[in-house]
Amino acid sequence: MAAVTKETVLEALRDVYDPEIPVNVVDLGLVYAVDVQDGDVSVEMTLTFPGCGMGPYIAQQAEWRVAELDGVEDVHVEIVHEPAWTPDMITEEGKKLLGID
Repeated sequence: MAAVTKETVLEALRDVYDPEIPVNVVDLGLVYAVDVQDGDVSVEMTLTFPGCGMGPYIAQQAEWRVAELDGVEDVHVEIVHEPAWTPDMITEEGKKLLGID
């Protein structure tokens, strides 16, 4: 069984999208923290705005995607609102995808 790492979790999260924006949650800058301890994965992420109705859906998609990784025993995805997300958090790749580079 492969050991799960922060990098493999982030790579998996690149498959998770906000349905309203054609960029993955990593490149949107929505993933604030990933912690991996002996197969237990905690992800701290935010939304583009606090009242986003897609929040539970995005968190569920993130949880399901990470749970598919070899070596993952348990997944906890927490939606936080501090610090507030801003477009400055979008990666260079994300900006290219959005046409704002």
